[in-house]
Amino acid sequence: MAKKSEAASSTQGKVGKKKKWSKGKVKDKAQHAVICDKPTFDRIIKEVPTFKMISQSVLIDRLKINGSLARVAISHLTKEGLIKPIIHHNGQLIYTRATAEVEA
Repeated sequence: MAKKSEAASSTQGKVGKKKKWSKGKVKDKAQHAVICDKPTFDRIIKEVPTFKMISQSVLIDRLKINGSLARVAISHLTKEGLIKPIIHHNGQLIYTRATAEVEA
């Protein structure tokens, strides 16, 4: 009889409420600019050449612009000679500011 009461009490402990899983943290959707308007273009031309490391991710984060817009801005600045490439990797292009070459 003692065995039956022990077995009954052990099964009741397992039956309790089912564990509720948390919903997790929901990240807010970023509202980045998709079209390059005049103030955004001016910020790109003025600020980006002063950055020490320039990549698509950096422009998206600091200027709050779209990824495709960041790629176009980087290619424009490269053509203008305001930035120069460091690494041309498949997934990530890394640039730096163009410094004046000192001739000796």
